[in-house]
Amino acid sequence: MTNKQKRIFGFALAFAVLCAVAPVSNAMHIMEGYLPGSYCIAWGVICIPFVVLGFFSIRKTLTEERRALTILAMCGAFVFVISSLKIPSVTGSCSHMTGTGLGAILFGPCATSILGIIVLVFQAILLAHGGLTTLGANTFSMAIAGPLVSYGLYKGLSKAGINRRISVFIAAAVGDLFTYCVTSFQLALAYPSAEGGVLASLVKFLGIFATTQLPLAIIEGILSVIVIIGLESFAKTELASIGFLKEEA
Repeated sequence: MTNKQKRIFGFALAFAVLCAVAPVSNAMHIMEGYLPGSYCIAWGVICIPFVVLGFFSIRKTLTEERRALTILAMCGAFVFVISSLKIPSVTGSCSHMTGTGLGAILFGPCATSILGIIVLVFQAILLAHGGLTTLGANTFSMAIAGPLVSYGLYKGLSKAGINRRISVFIAAAVGDLFTYCVTSFQLALAYPSAEGGVLASLVKFLGIFATTQLPLAIIEGILSVIVIIGLESFAKTELASIGFLKEEA
């Protein structure tokens, strides 16, 4: 590795160690066997076009600029680490950050779907977070819906002339919150309330996660900005090569 790549690796390693010392509890991903079979299949089918586009997006990026591989791998590690940190909710449920907003900002939402599904598979197999039967639903909420919102917000704020770091913070935080809105909808759709149906169930699930997810979204926004500051300090060339720092490309 070059000296610059070593510095990037050192920064990523230090960040991972810092996060690893945080207390953890149970995961919030929709767990194995929780959704009916038809819903598992339906969400999986919906994810297929995004995953295919993500594969072509990553292949195109790495073909045109091999130096992007280091940052892409770092984004994947970022997603794995912070989405593995679970915070118990006062209601007895758990919440966690997603980390996918950062990848969407740097590489686009389609590429992030690949990072997300890889992370979710490893978490399901190695950490018992989520599950293989619910992989489609978890992929859609965390690796597709959230990143789409983060990417769209970042692009919109950037075009409006908003400061880059403020744009990153807002995009990452709102993308995190939207992920949980989608997850709540998925649960409400599968288990509508006896009184009030899907809407009543949706309100209940949103209320369960709101207490812990709002501060977690703010924390994720801050962490994403910190990572961007680190990359701007040690990997300007790589950021320019993927179009993030267009003025220096």
